[in-house]
Amino acid sequence: MHGQGKSGFSLVEIMIVSSIIGLLAALGIPAMNHAGIRTRNRIFAAEITAAGQAFVQYALDFGTYPPDTTPSRMPSGMSGYLRNADWTEDTVIGGKWDWDNGQFGVSAAVSVYSPDRTTEQMAKIDGIIDDGNLATGQFRARTSGYMYILEE
Repeated sequence: MHGQGKSGFSLVEIMIVSSIIGLLAALGIPAMNHAGIRTRNRIFAAEITAAGQAFVQYALDFGTYPPDTTPSRMPSGMSGYLRNADWTEDTVIGGKWDWDNGQFGVSAAVSVYSPDRTTEQMAKIDGIIDDGNLATGQFRARTSGYMYILEE
């Protein structure tokens, strides 16, 4: 019978469409992953600076900073100041929250101990917070982590 069109798709057409979809997915997934990393970096920068402000407020209220603690341990008296922070959980960049009082050559700093980021990635976070140099400024490298310095 003449005049009847074919219905459906050929195997070649299906393979071409599948290849295009696969290529688009391969291009999009790394971009989405990169965007997720940038977002977590910005969240971390906001969280560490907010924690720093909470410690400064505590020091203004009591005339001193709380004593030094170990990673994942909320400093004494800070729960009311850090209401939205759970210091027993990992940070959004991995690692544990830490309060350093009189440690690593500074008087007071909020730190992240053993984050899951490379030095290059931490330098990008430093660029959000500070000067992009982990050896200078308010955000610096320390032994097994990084610190946001409140007082030197």
